[in-house]
Amino acid sequence: MEWTGARYADRPTVEVTTWIAAPPERVWPLVSDVTRMPEMSEELQSVRWVDGAAGPTVGARFVGRNKHEAFGEWETTSTVVACEPGRVFSWAVGDPEEPSAVWRFGLTPRNGGTELSQWMRMGPGRSGLSFAIDAMPEKEQKIVFVWLREFERGMTVALEHIRQWAEAS
Repeated sequence: MEWTGARYADRPTVEVTTWIAAPPERVWPLVSDVTRMPEMSEELQSVRWVDGAAGPTVGARFVGRNKHEAFGEWETTSTVVACEPGRVFSWAVGDPEEPSAVWRFGLTPRNGGTELSQWMRMGPGRSGLSFAIDAMPEKEQKIVFVWLREFERGMTVALEHIRQWAEAS
């Protein structure tokens, strides 16, 4: 990732893409099962559906428990904002009208397999990162850049897990 100089209010994004030698029908259950996400992440410790939800549908909510060396432990509640089987799965963290982040998996049939992308956008709602920026406003661009790079690394690892699982089944 190259330096962008983005600030949190710019709603910066990051995206990682890979190709998987499996059809979208095989990849979809892996990206839409939020309870498997902790297996792909060092930060995300657990996920559970709440409010009677049992799976991915628009409006369904889930709670993720996170742990990070710099920020400690916390929970977030996310709401599924897009769910088109075999195509897109997206959720907003916090208030869906003003989320602290939006995450999305996109699946596209390509060359006999699936092009899988994972994308995320910071903001516009406040997040744990907002507190670090409040404490060191002169370092905002660097803080945002470092976190985008960290997200990019984590997304690369997650897509590799998904690729291996999809190609093994």
